[in-house]
Amino acid sequence: MLLGFDVGSSSVKVSLVDVKTGRTLASAFSPDKEAPIKAQKAGWAEQDPESWWQYAKQALCKVAEQSSKPLSEVKAIGISYQMHGLVCVDKDGKPLRDAIIWCDSRAVPYGEEAFNSLGEEKCLSHLLNSPGNFTAAKLAWVKENEPEIYNNIYKVMLPGDYLALKLTGKMTTTVSGLSEGMMWDFKEKKPAEFLFDHYGFRHDIIADIVPTFAVQGKVSAEVATELGIPEGTPVSYRGGDQPNNALSLNVLEPGEIAATGGTSGVVYGVLGEVNYDPKSRVNTFAHVNYTEDKTRLGVLLCINGTGILNAWIKRTVAPEGISYAEMNDLAEGVPVGAEGLSVIPFGNGAERVLENRNPGASLHGINFNIHTKAHVIRAAQEGIAFSFAYGMEIMQQMGMDIKTIKAGHANLFLSPLFRRTLAAVTGATIELYETDGSVGAAKGAGIGSGIYKDSSEAFATLRLIETEKPVAGTKPYKEAYERWKKEMKNL
Repeated sequence: MLLGFDVGSSSVKVSLVDVKTGRTLASAFSPDKEAPIKAQKAGWAEQDPESWWQYAKQALCKVAEQSSKPLSEVKAIGISYQMHGLVCVDKDGKPLRDAIIWCDSRAVPYGEEAFNSLGEEKCLSHLLNSPGNFTAAKLAWVKENEPEIYNNIYKVMLPGDYLALKLTGKMTTTVSGLSEGMMWDFKEKKPAEFLFDHYGFRHDIIADIVPTFAVQGKVSAEVATELGIPEGTPVSYRGGDQPNNALSLNVLEPGEIAATGGTSGVVYGVLGEVNYDPKSRVNTFAHVNYTEDKTRLGVLLCINGTGILNAWIKRTVAPEGISYAEMNDLAEGVPVGAEGLSVIPFGNGAERVLENRNPGASLHGINFNIHTKAHVIRAAQEGIAFSFAYGMEIMQQMGMDIKTIKAGHANLFLSPLFRRTLAAVTGATIELYETDGSVGAAKGAGIGSGIYKDSSEAFATLRLIETEKPVAGTKPYKEAYERWKKEMKNL
């Protein structure tokens, strides 16, 4: 059996996966209600790293109760985790403060200062991003505002690194993890010492670097006794949540795309050459299979106002008590393009894809004589699909040839209308699979430990649930998309 942990900001999920069949034998998460996020000031977001460990143990106990097989049969462990967090530990591995997590915005001025001082070309060509609000900038905030804590830091790590530390007793990180924190220099292929020097960080403040797929450490005797996992079980894979989501969908090679459509929408594509968007509208990181000899970059597009718009439509526009499936049925009764109605979905904060502008959400082309609730529902789903396509055009400008979009069978991708619209305007085939982050992490552990010879063997059992190919008559969809883009330009 393989064991996968997925450390999110709302919960920690754990899955047991059968090596031969790829089937999930048991799965659980903790806590039952959403994990608390501490916000002492506006824009701050912190969590106690120790709480992740407690949640992981609680979820593992639930899995042990569900499973017909004992945890003593676990052969390897993989970890997925919320990206961009900052964990500061002392020499004993104890956290010196709460982790500053991904959605904390306090470090923006520190990232912008470095971007301006070091120069845009220097940062984009070496880091492939602005230092922005990433882990390195968060550490700069700690250095300036909490010098006593900073002076006691032995190592800084990401959330997944901390869980690995708790399991193995070893302080390690990965190139993929360093890149998501703006701590990896892609041009020099080593830690970003020029950024460390700018901020005044010690070069040895990062943990030891281990490969993403490899035996990164082994379960300690103490943890083995506590959890019932064999002592010496390898922790053999680690990846941030979005790169890991791509792995779970077997998205590893150039041109392949992984997408999610939850509260926000994410499109994550693989690039085979070092490149970046000069306007920094997307983020570029080392993908899980990146090596110094084999360039595999993950280009991440995040759109804030996607699923949250669909939920808002259900709550405030759709007939009361209606389900999402019934909403879809209503929208299907309206022609493609919603008879001239367009919805701009950007109503959940500043959008990086729009160069950090915040135009808000808006409706355009309303005709009081013909437009109904069904028109608004359809126009909203089309608008979300158009925002995905808009971001993918940036990826194509970076050299990505998009032919297939892979996604989990969940959230917005359950809507045939949304899928059909996205396939029509991008020309890509959409494939929906049965998987999730913790399962992907478990299979990653199988690759890293050598139980699977390669990713092809690991994902041979990945179950395809549904395929959406571009419809024959795409003209109405593309006309609606062009009208949508025209409205965008006027914002």
